[in-house]
Amino acid sequence: MNRNELRTPSYIVQEGALKHNLEILKKVREESGCKILLAQKAFSMYRTYPLIAEYLDGTTASGIFEAKLADEEFKPSCENDNTGKENSGTCEKRENHVFEPAFHVDEMKELCEICSHIYFNSISQLELHRPVWEPYQKAGKVKIALRINPEFSTQEGHEIYDPCSRGSRLGIRKANLPEKLPEGVTGLHFHTMCEQNVQPLIETFRHVEENFPKYLKQISWINMGGGHHITRDDYEVDKLVSFLKDVKERYGFDIYLEPGEAIALNAGTLITIVMDIVDSDDIPTLILDASASCHMPDVIEMPYTPPLEGAIESKLGCEPFEGGDGIWVRLASRTCLAGDIIGIYRVPEMPEVGDVLTFTDMAIYSMVKNNTFNGMPLPDIVLEKDENSEDRYELVKRFGYEDFKERL
Repeated sequence: MNRNELRTPSYIVQEGALKHNLEILKKVREESGCKILLAQKAFSMYRTYPLIAEYLDGTTASGIFEAKLADEEFKPSCENDNTGKENSGTCEKRENHVFEPAFHVDEMKELCEICSHIYFNSISQLELHRPVWEPYQKAGKVKIALRINPEFSTQEGHEIYDPCSRGSRLGIRKANLPEKLPEGVTGLHFHTMCEQNVQPLIETFRHVEENFPKYLKQISWINMGGGHHITRDDYEVDKLVSFLKDVKERYGFDIYLEPGEAIALNAGTLITIVMDIVDSDDIPTLILDASASCHMPDVIEMPYTPPLEGAIESKLGCEPFEGGDGIWVRLASRTCLAGDIIGIYRVPEMPEVGDVLTFTDMAIYSMVKNNTFNGMPLPDIVLEKDENSEDRYELVKRFGYEDFKERL
């Protein structure tokens, strides 16, 4: 397909931007000796998994469905050797990690069959499932970890995403850990961050060292969670590498990072069309065929204002603003939800009905969280190939009425 053939709304993932991010993560892996995993909760477009698997060590899953997806799809592209058979080395599957606050008893056996690492959120969950996982662990087929709660918050303003907020159910507190890690447990996991630079990670680990020192001597691997914006322009990559090398030299265990956003940060767009313009009592409101509630829920949950290509500036919320060149407009959806407002934007000139608008940084937490509220159609999923060709757009998935109906 070429650009003019794309429908709206559509998510478009740019292969070139994805490669750019992966090269940065590859540099961190090679220079620090750590392992990096794709957190599928942020980005699960498995059409790109063969590419990502060329650069990363594996994936993390938040449940059995993501774990199954990784088991089926996350491996490098297979190449044929001179005999015409698949090169098993090239096609080798990557590590498959899974964490859930609680696992169903009927899931554990399948998870042990397809996962390389399983993380438990409590001692009671660990022991409940021990009869199933222990034989796999003793046979060297799966590694077991506990998630700890450092009780150390590193973020402000996003309590919904803070695993260490008051009353958090995520991770075991120091007071609830035994003197010695239970038999079979060889790893620890902690997560405190959201869209942050390296310093909060350093401070978190210092806190872990001070409060969990004896456990760091009992493990052979550790997962330092996600929220690392490693591929952001201002991220201190060299400082991260130095920190990881220091920890590895002092403790000797394997170190995992599991960023989700960093892998597909700024690697996707959402295109939408202006369907109507409503004369509100303050500024014009543009009705789009894209929805914050349905297609980019983080706009409402965080909240935040997604970048709009060509806009001079933007404001959070729906209140009018004045000043500056250009025109202030409110962007909203065609759903019946009154609060389905994407944001306020100052644009160089007034858009017209039929114009296509482009929101950027739409690969992450969009496809994985969208829904069909109000019977809204799901956007197409498109891959923009990293090649200089007019017909470089691949339609990966188009959704229809049946996708809406079958969910109900």
